[in-house]
Amino acid sequence: MKIVILDGYTENPGDLSWEGFESLGELVVYDRTKQEDIIPRIGNAEIVITNKTPLDKKVFEACPSIKYVGVLATGYNVVDIEAAKERNIPVSNIPTYGTAAVAQYTFALLLEICHHVGKHNDAVKSGKWTSCPDFCFWDYPLIELAGKTFGCIGYGRIGQNAGKLAQCFGMKVIAYDEYQNKELENENMRYVDLDTLLAESDVISLHCPLLPSTNGIINKDTIAKMKDGVIIINTSRGPLIVEEDLKKGLVDGKIYYAAVDVVSSEPISEDNPLLTAPNCIITPHIAWAPKESRKRLLDIAVSNLEAYLSGKPVNVVNG
Repeated sequence: MKIVILDGYTENPGDLSWEGFESLGELVVYDRTKQEDIIPRIGNAEIVITNKTPLDKKVFEACPSIKYVGVLATGYNVVDIEAAKERNIPVSNIPTYGTAAVAQYTFALLLEICHHVGKHNDAVKSGKWTSCPDFCFWDYPLIELAGKTFGCIGYGRIGQNAGKLAQCFGMKVIAYDEYQNKELENENMRYVDLDTLLAESDVISLHCPLLPSTNGIINKDTIAKMKDGVIIINTSRGPLIVEEDLKKGLVDGKIYYAAVDVVSSEPISEDNPLLTAPNCIITPHIAWAPKESRKRLLDIAVSNLEAYLSGKPVNVVNG
């Protein structure tokens, strides 16, 4: 059985092992695959593993040997799942692997906004503290989180973990989610409608999937309903935010600061409006990427394939 991994580099740049897949068949791993190379590289492979390399109807038509597709991610929009289903090809994703990592990264971004650790480190090393007439200095406002309100748009596994961290910092948590687990509510956490969340939150953090109902959920109209000086964090999906509207909110001062780990088109385009927005941190989609998280993802991907080979496929998104 031939297994082809079309774009393995971001998952495993060399610090992990492919031995789990190697034990299941003849493995070929490509770091990256260009559009024109997808079909030739799949060839007669029965198992195709992809992260962001697209598998559309033309690929399935040209590669009739494909029996199973594994996605090295939670999102599976790169695969035409209906075309796969028509050919009885199960497509499995990785539903849970980076919960702790993404929640942690949410607060890495938020704490950087609150304290500007990197910039103050640079200032010290440039000599500013050495020449300072006082025993300390700060170049940016410093923010204490205790007592402030942390608003989660989306309160699934990652949102809940971020909410727990917020409570550890002494914040009140309010959450907007279509599916509510009332058992999670306590004196420091409650569910609210979206307008209430927008009006009451000091920090708004996005943890929802990208759906027609959430596409552009942060836009000029929802921004207008927010508190003046709100902080916005996005570690979920770039298109949740209308980026031109976010930039305007930052320019106008309605939004104090924003931090995004995802943008509408990735890698980020040269004309993305957030590149020239004030008070905006942009990082290159790395919230998911600690080694521990990637190892967990890889282990689940192998388990998914093992389950398929045993005749009991799991985490199938087109069943």
